[in-house]
Amino acid sequence: MDLSGLEVWIIIILVVGIIASNLAVLKYSAKFKMPQFGEPKKPNSDNNADNSHKTENATDDNSDTETNK
Repeated sequence: MDLSGLEVWIIIILVVGIIASNLAVLKYSAKFKMPQFGEPKKPNSDNNADNSHKTENATDDNSDTETNK
């Protein structure tokens, strides 16, 4: 299978064109936000309530150690 010079250049141009078009599509699609999969995240108000509950327990533990001293 002997390829002439013209056929080689056509193949090279096609490969470079495919790579360039893939890079252009990748750059264009990078602007879009993808949906998140898995469990939805809790709102911030729930997270703050959980954190305040943990801090109350931590202060209770500290007060117990101070009274035991």
